[in-house]
Amino acid sequence: MAKESSFDVVSTIDMQEVDNAFQQAKKELAQRYDLKDSGAEISLDKANKTMAVSAPADFVAKQVIDVIATKLVKRGIDLGAVKWADSQAAAGQSVRQTASVVEGIEKDIASKINKDIKATKIKVKVQIEGDKLRVSAPSRDALQEVIAFLKDQDYGQPLQYVNYR
Repeated sequence: MAKESSFDVVSTIDMQEVDNAFQQAKKELAQRYDLKDSGAEISLDKANKTMAVSAPADFVAKQVIDVIATKLVKRGIDLGAVKWADSQAAAGQSVRQTASVVEGIEKDIASKINKDIKATKIKVKVQIEGDKLRVSAPSRDALQEVIAFLKDQDYGQPLQYVNYR
């Protein structure tokens, strides 16, 4: 009897790498000539997985976000995992912008992925297990087809394929 092969579809972010990128961005803000005395500040809450940027103007906030994004990419963090909210007016003319780091696959996105896999007519079984999906099939080739299909899709967050057995 052929043993079933499987893999998990997950969306995880290494928060230590996010913290490292954040520290590098903070250092660059303190050293960069155009941002050094601008009054821009950044903060990271690792427990809630949120970042905040406060700046004297919207233009400066966009520059700071660009610095953070550059550091995240260099550390191997997909920018699709960071969702920036709209900028909000703060005291005086300053602005504040927050971002959240998305981890785990939400139920509606998981069901959309499940529906898309079933629409391909590839002979696999998909089970939603909390914030991940388990895809199993008797054929490893079918699993490879599913991975290739999912890599071509965009679900608004990065997906990883782990526990391939």
